[in-house]
Amino acid sequence: MKDYTKTLVRPNISIREALVLLDQTALQILLVVDEDNKLLGTITDGDIRRGLLSDLTFSDTIDRITNTAPTTCNINDTNQQIIAKAKKKKLNRIPIVDDLSHVVGLKIIDELLTPSVKTNKVILMVGGLGTRLQPLTLDTPKPMLKVGNRPILLNIVERFASYGFVNIVMCVNYKADAIQNYFGNGEKFGVQIEYVLEQERMGTAGALSLLTTRPSEAFFVMNGDLLTNVNFESLLNYHQTHQAAATMCVREYDFQVPYGVVNIDGHKVTAIVEKPVHKFFVSAGIYMLSPQTLDQIPKGEYYDMPTLFEKLIAQNQNTVSFPIHEYWLDIGRMNEYEQANREYSEVFG
Repeated sequence: MKDYTKTLVRPNISIREALVLLDQTALQILLVVDEDNKLLGTITDGDIRRGLLSDLTFSDTIDRITNTAPTTCNINDTNQQIIAKAKKKKLNRIPIVDDLSHVVGLKIIDELLTPSVKTNKVILMVGGLGTRLQPLTLDTPKPMLKVGNRPILLNIVERFASYGFVNIVMCVNYKADAIQNYFGNGEKFGVQIEYVLEQERMGTAGALSLLTTRPSEAFFVMNGDLLTNVNFESLLNYHQTHQAAATMCVREYDFQVPYGVVNIDGHKVTAIVEKPVHKFFVSAGIYMLSPQTLDQIPKGEYYDMPTLFEKLIAQNQNTVSFPIHEYWLDIGRMNEYEQANREYSEVFG
């Protein structure tokens, strides 16, 4: 791969700089090397997300999150050998090194194989009433409101399609005709779309019980009112790497207490913390589920996604979080809709 040199970085750059480079190269990996280009390790999107979950900051250096034992192939390995190792390790990118561990290339497995469309289903929840966005939603379903002069839902569909996820199911209810008439079978957008009609609102998980065909592999579930440039391929890889039953995308939310907080032990004041900032992770409305999770959803009943996760957690099934550092906006209120239109050209232009 000719452009592998763009991925070479030193271990003293910051996590923020690494993120910028990952976005610029679009190769989903950075190769950490010393001054002689000897491989010290690798950085991927997943490494960064795990670092952020462990309370590292964007200012920390990447040596804190570097995978120091990456899978590599030798310069003399054949493509067949590289593909075999990649399949065994479930990798799509493998650094190529010489006998002294100097980086001499980067193999992208998809480029070694015949490109194929990904078969994972994408379930989009687009049946909401959009009450908080009235009067805009009196005649138009919320996912069809225009941001950057394009329907919100079109941005979602095109984003998934850009990663090869073209098997889309839309769960519709309120003003379903407007969505179906616009997208049809999806052919003109390069995807395949089928529709599931909720006769009554079923919740973000309950609607999954109406699917006509049960997914046979991990599938996406996403709310249809989100504007984001999340890397959906990274989400799938993250879900598979962690062998998760369910993955929830999460977003960091900061809340500053506007007063000095007093810590008390009995009647004694032990400390005063002035206007502390509390950090939480909140659900981002994007999920990845493995097929067996569908067995936990009652048929024909309202059932939301938090309830499903609570049930899976109680059963000790593997539920993991996928922190989002990319642009993300939940367009639920008028001020958020206005914000989305202000920011659209800058982020997606």
